[in-house]
Amino acid sequence: MSHTLIACELAELADPAYQKFQSKLIPNIDASTVLGVRAPALRRFAREMARMREDEARAFMSQLPHALYEENNLHGELIGLLAKTPDEAFEMLDAFLPHVDNWATCDLIRVPAFKKDLPAVLERIRGWIAAGPEYMVRFGVVQLMTLFLDDAFEPEHLQLVAQIERPEYYINMARAWYYSFALIKQPEATLPLFEARPIILDAWTHNKSLQKARESRRIGAKTKDYLQSLKVK
Repeated sequence: MSHTLIACELAELADPAYQKFQSKLIPNIDASTVLGVRAPALRRFAREMARMREDEARAFMSQLPHALYEENNLHGELIGLLAKTPDEAFEMLDAFLPHVDNWATCDLIRVPAFKKDLPAVLERIRGWIAAGPEYMVRFGVVQLMTLFLDDAFEPEHLQLVAQIERPEYYINMARAWYYSFALIKQPEATLPLFEARPIILDAWTHNKSLQKARESRRIGAKTKDYLQSLKVK
């Protein structure tokens, strides 16, 4: 199956009304490249390709760059479905991540195979967050948040994200997202980072992290008031 035919199949799943909504969420993407395929439909299509049409799926993944937003999303979904080992996932990501151009595609990539070798994944995360491409850095932060804030957490991980000094909004929003979850899941290790004076993070990320943590239903009113008191001007 050709790249063009897969694009046609995706177009058949599109919802024109959703296209308008989706394109507004990713304003840096040309709206004409967004079909408007809802996430559940895209995931079903990806699962079908991975299960029944694996050769076609792998051929599609070799045809980079993609022209459509949904093609990139399909590619991201297929990485998680087809990679059986971390090393296979790394190879796929090395090819794909330089072409990721928006936060939504970046954030949908989930790789179950990563759990088979978390130390190897952590080393890759160190490389991603030190990389040049904006969404490669964001991907590294999101993976650190997803995989390393529970049993695999180490306090030193907080410093990996603190050391990122980049101006891009979508990188710093990912950093704030990471710290908001760290404040909820690992408060004893994370709170000192926000209590320190002078502050360790830049003011925007510091305050946005506190804001996003306060928006959670997983912490009580007293804790939310304390987090509010840590806000800086």
